[in-house]
Amino acid sequence: MTAPILCDYMVNQLRIEVRLPEGHWSGDVSRDRPDAVFRIEETMPLGRGRGTARLSSSSNVINELSSHSGVEEVRILGNNRYEVDIAPRGGGFIKPIRDAGVIPKSPFAVRDGWVDWTIECTPEKGKDLVQALSEQKIPYRIISTRRTNSRMLTPRQRFVFDSAMIEGYWETPRRITLTKLAKLLGVSKSTLSVHLHKIESVIINSVSEYVRRNSP
Repeated sequence: MTAPILCDYMVNQLRIEVRLPEGHWSGDVSRDRPDAVFRIEETMPLGRGRGTARLSSSSNVINELSSHSGVEEVRILGNNRYEVDIAPRGGGFIKPIRDAGVIPKSPFAVRDGWVDWTIECTPEKGKDLVQALSEQKIPYRIISTRRTNSRMLTPRQRFVFDSAMIEGYWETPRRITLTKLAKLLGVSKSTLSVHLHKIESVIINSVSEYVRRNSP
């Protein structure tokens, strides 16, 4: 049996507001409705600016979402909650976020074109993000920075991570499929896929600089 791996990686917390560029679906829709506050509950970025997102709004914005070219499909979940499929280049995480290799925590708010992100990262990655925003002339406001004793993974993510390791999900070849692991954990396949994606992103981000320094 694989022994659990401790994730005691300490980080800093950066809260920053960023002006989303023109063409970004949530930036544009929130600018069209400056009275509304969007709460992005969950987002799954894919390639070429595509992805999916689940959000709630302080008012009905179905018309604005449905008419935006960056949104392929909108599913109404009730009580001003929606799930959207983002079109190619419709706006996932902006380029400075991807370049810095950081992932904002969910949920986060968007209002009048400004997104309010909380990011847990090393000081170096925080500086990389601010530098990239400045170089690309994207307006931003640093709200706060502080040291935190947060661990790399949440307790739930740690449980999923340990289970995937023990069952051989990341071995080559895999000893267990995504479907079987989801059944073992008592969650849907799609829910487990989201958990694993977030876990993989956190771990990759934490070791990315080491990989770059030790690779040709």
